[in-house]
Amino acid sequence: MTTALITGSTAGIGAAFARRLAADGHNLVLVARDTKRLHEQATELHDRHGIEAEVLTADLATDQGIEAVAARLSDRRSPVDLLVNNAGFGNKGHYLDVSMADELTMLKVHCEAVLRLTSAAAEAMRERGRGGIVNVASVAAFVPRGTYGASKAWVVQFTQGAAKDLAGSGVRLMALAPGFVRTEFHERAGMGTDNIPNWMWLDADKLVASALADLARGRTLSIPDARYKVLMGVVKVTPRALLGGITSKTGRKYGPQWGG
Repeated sequence: MTTALITGSTAGIGAAFARRLAADGHNLVLVARDTKRLHEQATELHDRHGIEAEVLTADLATDQGIEAVAARLSDRRSPVDLLVNNAGFGNKGHYLDVSMADELTMLKVHCEAVLRLTSAAAEAMRERGRGGIVNVASVAAFVPRGTYGASKAWVVQFTQGAAKDLAGSGVRLMALAPGFVRTEFHERAGMGTDNIPNWMWLDADKLVASALADLARGRTLSIPDARYKVLMGVVKVTPRALLGGITSKTGRKYGPQWGG
């Protein structure tokens, strides 16, 4: 049986990955900050699917937390075959309305942790000649929309660049860029979602199924759902100056940033 490690596993997209991978027979390493929720999740997935679910409590906003997860990914005696870097959060407010401490914490989780964990996993996977890494970004990566979008743009660029460098090694890397997903993400950030049109919402379980299919196809970028593929196609041909004004108005109407 293969093993998958998922950061931010207890809610939202991370929990959807855990459910799907457990149902497919993968053992799991579940990573989050809340030990109680981790144990509850591990017990439920073990009882339902008969898989082994290991719990690793770690705060990826700290060096200690990142180092603990990196050490688990580097363990050659108990290899991890799939890494899902999903942990993340959003800050409520426009640029300069958010404290520098909160902005730096976001970069720590979205960029530094992703870099260090991807590197730890990829090195071990390259030695074995196989493995997969999914780094969860957002469609916010493709529009000029604040520091959240900038951090997710880094995730996309880093992942696709690393995928190119590791081509032929047996290690597959893919950035996952969802839109609005019905999870705890917006509630935790204190973002209002009442005005978001129903057609823009994605189901987390369907999103994960699409992402895993794209990973199996060898894609380095996955934008789940045809609706967002169309939107991102429009973004590509829209002048950046015009796009900036549109996304600014959209952000004020629908919240500080896109979900993901």
